[in-house]
Amino acid sequence: MENCIFCKIIRGEIPSRKVFEDDQILVIEDITPQAPLHLLFLSKKHLVNCLDLTAADDGLIGYIHRKAGEMARQKGYAESGFRLVQNNGAGAGQSVFHIHFHLLAGREFAWPPG
Repeated sequence: MENCIFCKIIRGEIPSRKVFEDDQILVIEDITPQAPLHLLFLSKKHLVNCLDLTAADDGLIGYIHRKAGEMARQKGYAESGFRLVQNNGAGAGQSVFHIHFHLLAGREFAWPPG
């Protein structure tokens, strides 16, 4: 999408602190981290949120979850725990309407969240 900030980051039009990239996803550091580790997993395919997903996207979402686990392990948070969050809609806290996942770790998290 032309005016989507995450699409612009993916295209390299806006700088980011890139952690990982391949043909399916871009992983960047969040510019306003909410935990010592706060990474954003951006799908290179523009989808608004999980309501836009089809069966064709099952592999992409599984891949993102597996990569998040790998990164949590690499960063040393597998044992202490981490949170993987995906918000759907403004009422749930989604502020950028391009599907993305937050990997948060390094502090205690309350339940229920938010």
